[in-house]
Amino acid sequence: MLREEWQGWAPHSQRDIEVLERVQRRATELGKGLEHKADGERLRALGLFSLERRRLRGDLIALYSCLKGGGREVGSVSSPRLDIRKFFFTERVIKHWNRLPREGVESPSLEVFKGRLGEVLRDMV
Repeated sequence: MLREEWQGWAPHSQRDIEVLERVQRRATELGKGLEHKADGERLRALGLFSLERRRLRGDLIALYSCLKGGGREVGSVSSPRLDIRKFFFTERVIKHWNRLPREGVESPSLEVFKGRLGEVLRDMV
């Protein structure tokens, strides 16, 4: 499956996003009995998130790793003057981090954080 290991880059052009989604769609259709299901149903059946949610999950995990359960709020979202700044890691993740439940942010370990984050992201469906 598609994996994005480095959180400093995330596709922001619609063309790049569509290419990645097309690859994921094709890969999930290869599952037995999944070829005629809707995208969301295939992802749920395989226990996967959409690429957008996976990027968000990766961003939040990377931030947790940086902070190691530090403060509740990271900062405020700025209004970037330059278009390119809109896609920086910090601009992408701060508003989502500040919306996480307190028990998620204050998780004692990365593994616990990942589990709690998975629950939060599943509830977003």
